[in-house]
Amino acid sequence: MTTVSVSDAWKTSHPGAAAGVLVMRSLTNPAQHPALEAWIAECERELRARFAGNDRTALRALPPLQAYAAYYKRYGKTYHVQLQLESVALKGKAITRSSALVSAMVTTELKHLLLTAGHDLETVQPPVTLTAASGQERYRLLGGREQTLQAGDMMMADGAGVISSVLYGPDERTRLRPETRQALFAVYAPPGIAEPAIARHLEDLRAAVRLFSPDADVAALTVLGAG
Repeated sequence: MTTVSVSDAWKTSHPGAAAGVLVMRSLTNPAQHPALEAWIAECERELRARFAGNDRTALRALPPLQAYAAYYKRYGKTYHVQLQLESVALKGKAITRSSALVSAMVTTELKHLLLTAGHDLETVQPPVTLTAASGQERYRLLGGREQTLQAGDMMMADGAGVISSVLYGPDERTRLRPETRQALFAVYAPPGIAEPAIARHLEDLRAAVRLFSPDADVAALTVLGAG
Protein backbone atom coordinates (compact mmCIF):
# COMPACT_ATOMS: atom_id res chain seq x y z
CA MET A 1 0.00 0.00 0.00
CA THR A 2 1.57 3.27 -1.12
CA THR A 3 -1.49 5.35 -1.93
CA VAL A 4 -4.17 7.18 0.02
CA SER A 5 -7.49 7.91 -1.66
CA VAL A 6 -9.40 11.12 -1.03
CA SER A 7 -13.13 11.16 -0.36
CA ASP A 8 -15.64 13.64 -1.74
CA ALA A 9 -16.63 14.35 1.86
CA TRP A 10 -13.13 15.67 2.60
CA LYS A 11 -13.06 17.83 -0.52
CA THR A 12 -16.50 19.25 0.26
CA SER A 13 -15.90 19.81 3.97
CA HIS A 14 -12.39 21.28 3.65
CA PRO A 15 -11.97 23.29 0.45
CA GLY A 16 -8.46 24.66 0.25
CA ALA A 17 -7.07 22.02 2.60
CA ALA A 18 -4.26 19.64 1.71
CA ALA A 19 -2.54 16.53 3.01
CA GLY A 20 0.85 14.91 2.59
CA VAL A 21 1.78 11.24 2.49
CA LEU A 22 5.23 9.75 3.00
CA VAL A 23 5.68 5.97 2.85
CA MET A 24 9.07 4.52 3.79
CA ARG A 25 10.25 0.91 3.83
CA SER A 26 13.33 -1.03 4.98
CA LEU A 27 13.44 1.01 8.18
CA THR A 28 15.10 0.59 11.52
CA ASN A 29 13.68 2.25 14.63
CA PRO A 30 16.25 2.37 17.42
CA ALA A 31 15.52 3.94 20.77
CA GLN A 32 18.08 6.63 19.92
CA HIS A 33 20.87 7.37 17.44
CA PRO A 34 23.82 9.79 17.67
CA ALA A 35 23.25 11.40 14.25
CA LEU A 36 19.56 11.92 14.95
CA GLU A 37 20.29 13.32 18.40
CA ALA A 38 22.74 15.82 16.93
CA TRP A 39 20.15 16.94 14.39
CA ILE A 40 17.45 17.34 17.05
CA ALA A 41 19.81 19.39 19.20
CA GLU A 42 20.62 21.61 16.22
CA CYS A 43 16.91 22.08 15.52
CA GLU A 44 16.38 23.11 19.14
CA ARG A 45 19.15 25.71 18.85
CA GLU A 46 17.73 27.02 15.57
CA LEU A 47 14.22 27.39 17.02
CA ARG A 48 15.51 29.29 20.05
CA ALA A 49 17.65 31.56 17.88
CA ARG A 50 14.83 32.14 15.40
CA PHE A 51 12.36 33.20 18.07
CA ALA A 52 14.70 34.89 20.53
CA GLY A 53 13.00 37.96 21.97
CA ASN A 54 9.55 36.87 20.81
CA ASP A 55 6.55 36.08 22.98
CA ARG A 56 3.51 33.83 22.62
CA THR A 57 1.64 36.50 20.66
CA ALA A 58 4.43 36.68 18.08
CA LEU A 59 4.45 32.90 17.68
CA ARG A 60 0.70 32.81 17.20
CA ALA A 61 1.04 35.30 14.35
CA LEU A 62 3.09 32.80 12.31
CA PRO A 63 1.03 31.90 9.20
CA PRO A 64 1.05 28.11 9.77
CA LEU A 65 -0.06 28.53 13.38
CA GLN A 66 -2.79 30.95 12.32
CA ALA A 67 -4.10 28.37 9.86
CA TYR A 68 -4.21 25.62 12.48
CA ALA A 69 -5.62 27.97 15.14
CA ALA A 70 -8.56 28.76 12.86
CA TYR A 71 -9.21 25.03 12.40
CA TYR A 72 -8.93 24.11 16.08
CA LYS A 73 -11.00 27.11 17.19
CA ARG A 74 -14.02 25.60 15.44
CA TYR A 75 -13.86 22.81 17.98
CA GLY A 76 -12.85 24.86 21.02
CA LYS A 77 -9.33 23.44 21.03
CA THR A 78 -5.72 24.67 20.80
CA TYR A 79 -3.15 23.34 18.36
CA HIS A 80 -0.77 21.25 20.45
CA VAL A 81 2.26 21.89 18.21
CA GLN A 82 1.92 25.60 19.06
CA LEU A 83 2.21 24.72 22.74
CA GLN A 84 5.24 22.53 22.05
CA LEU A 85 6.90 25.34 20.10
CA GLU A 86 6.36 27.73 23.00
CA SER A 87 7.91 25.18 25.35
CA VAL A 88 11.03 24.64 23.24
CA ALA A 89 11.58 28.08 21.71
CA LEU A 90 10.49 30.35 24.56
CA LYS A 91 11.01 28.25 27.68
CA GLY A 92 14.19 26.44 26.61
CA LYS A 93 12.81 22.96 27.17
CA ALA A 94 14.03 19.97 25.17
CA ILE A 95 12.05 18.35 22.40
CA THR A 96 10.47 15.21 23.81
CA ARG A 97 12.41 12.13 22.73
CA SER A 98 10.85 8.78 21.93
CA SER A 99 11.83 6.08 19.43
CA ALA A 100 13.88 7.38 16.52
CA LEU A 101 10.94 7.44 14.08
CA VAL A 102 8.72 9.33 16.51
CA SER A 103 11.50 11.74 17.52
CA ALA A 104 12.24 12.50 13.86
CA MET A 105 8.55 13.12 13.19
CA VAL A 106 8.00 15.36 16.23
CA THR A 107 11.11 17.43 15.52
CA THR A 108 10.11 17.91 11.88
CA GLU A 109 6.65 18.97 13.09
CA LEU A 110 8.23 21.69 15.22
CA LYS A 111 10.58 22.79 12.44
CA HIS A 112 7.75 23.26 9.93
CA LEU A 113 4.76 23.51 12.33
CA LEU A 114 2.74 21.01 10.27
CA LEU A 115 0.65 18.35 11.99
CA THR A 116 1.94 14.83 11.28
CA ALA A 117 0.80 11.34 12.25
CA GLY A 118 2.91 8.20 11.99
CA HIS A 119 1.72 4.63 11.46
CA ASP A 120 3.30 1.19 11.21
CA LEU A 121 2.36 0.30 7.64
CA GLU A 122 2.41 -3.43 8.30
CA THR A 123 -0.53 -3.01 10.70
CA VAL A 124 -2.53 -0.84 8.29
CA GLN A 125 -5.25 -2.65 6.35
CA PRO A 126 -5.90 -1.23 2.85
CA PRO A 127 -7.56 0.78 1.54
CA VAL A 128 -6.60 4.02 3.31
CA THR A 129 -8.92 6.98 2.81
CA LEU A 130 -8.62 10.64 3.76
CA THR A 131 -12.08 11.88 4.67
CA ALA A 132 -14.16 13.99 7.04
CA ALA A 133 -15.69 12.47 10.16
CA SER A 134 -19.44 12.04 10.45
CA GLY A 135 -19.23 12.29 14.23
CA GLN A 136 -20.14 8.64 14.75
CA GLU A 137 -16.67 7.10 14.37
CA ARG A 138 -14.82 5.78 17.42
CA TYR A 139 -11.24 4.64 17.77
CA ARG A 140 -8.66 3.84 20.41
CA LEU A 141 -6.11 6.61 20.95
CA LEU A 142 -2.46 6.18 21.87
CA GLY A 143 -2.57 4.97 25.45
CA GLY A 144 -5.80 3.05 24.92
CA ARG A 145 -8.61 5.54 25.56
CA GLU A 146 -11.68 5.27 23.32
CA GLN A 147 -12.60 8.48 21.49
CA THR A 148 -15.58 9.53 19.39
CA LEU A 149 -14.67 11.85 16.55
CA GLN A 150 -16.18 15.29 16.13
CA ALA A 151 -18.22 15.80 12.98
CA GLY A 152 -16.22 17.37 10.17
CA ASP A 153 -12.77 16.64 11.62
CA MET A 154 -10.22 15.55 9.02
CA MET A 155 -9.34 11.89 9.50
CA MET A 156 -7.82 8.84 7.84
CA ALA A 157 -9.31 5.38 7.99
CA ASP A 158 -8.11 2.01 6.79
CA GLY A 159 -10.07 -1.18 6.22
CA ALA A 160 -10.41 -1.75 9.96
CA GLY A 161 -11.32 1.75 11.13
CA VAL A 162 -9.92 5.18 12.00
CA ILE A 163 -6.13 5.44 12.15
CA SER A 164 -5.75 9.18 12.88
CA SER A 165 -7.55 12.50 13.05
CA VAL A 166 -6.53 16.13 13.37
CA LEU A 167 -8.09 16.73 16.78
CA TYR A 168 -7.11 13.48 18.49
CA GLY A 169 -4.02 12.17 16.69
CA PRO A 170 -2.96 8.65 15.72
CA ASP A 171 -4.50 5.42 16.95
CA GLU A 172 -3.11 2.69 19.16
CA ARG A 173 -3.58 -0.14 16.65
CA THR A 174 -1.23 1.20 13.96
CA ARG A 175 1.20 3.12 16.19
CA LEU A 176 4.92 3.23 15.40
CA ARG A 177 6.71 0.49 17.32
CA PRO A 178 10.35 -0.44 17.98
CA GLU A 179 9.94 -3.23 15.44
CA THR A 180 8.42 -0.97 12.74
CA ARG A 181 10.07 -1.59 9.38
CA GLN A 182 7.55 0.20 7.14
CA ALA A 183 5.94 3.52 7.99
CA LEU A 184 3.17 5.74 6.72
CA PHE A 185 3.46 9.41 7.69
CA ALA A 186 0.44 11.64 7.09
CA VAL A 187 0.40 15.44 7.21
CA TYR A 188 -2.89 17.25 7.76
CA ALA A 189 -2.94 20.85 6.47
CA PRO A 190 -5.94 23.17 6.81
CA PRO A 191 -6.53 26.01 4.32
CA GLY A 192 -3.67 28.50 4.42
CA ILE A 193 -0.86 25.92 4.22
CA ALA A 194 0.75 25.92 0.77
CA GLU A 195 1.32 22.56 -0.89
CA PRO A 196 5.05 23.23 -1.50
CA ALA A 197 5.46 23.72 2.27
CA ILE A 198 4.00 20.27 2.83
CA ALA A 199 6.41 18.76 0.30
CA ARG A 200 9.39 20.44 2.03
CA HIS A 201 8.19 19.10 5.36
CA LEU A 202 8.01 15.55 3.99
CA GLU A 203 11.44 15.88 2.38
CA ASP A 204 12.94 17.01 5.69
CA LEU A 205 11.26 14.11 7.49
CA ARG A 206 12.65 11.69 4.92
CA ALA A 207 16.14 13.12 5.44
CA ALA A 208 15.80 12.89 9.23
CA VAL A 209 14.76 9.24 9.04
CA ARG A 210 17.74 8.44 6.84
CA LEU A 211 20.08 9.76 9.53
CA PHE A 212 19.46 6.58 11.52
CA SER A 213 18.04 4.38 8.77
CA PRO A 214 20.25 5.12 5.72
CA ASP A 215 18.98 2.19 3.67
CA ALA A 216 15.33 3.26 3.92
CA ASP A 217 13.41 3.32 0.64
CA VAL A 218 10.78 5.93 -0.21
CA ALA A 219 7.72 4.25 -1.72
CA ALA A 220 5.63 7.44 -1.87
CA LEU A 221 6.00 11.15 -1.21
CA THR A 222 2.89 12.96 -2.36
CA VAL A 223 0.75 15.99 -1.59
CA LEU A 224 -3.03 15.79 -1.96
CA GLY A 225 -5.17 18.89 -2.40
CA ALA A 226 -8.89 19.36 -1.77
CA GLY A 227 -9.06 21.97 -4.53
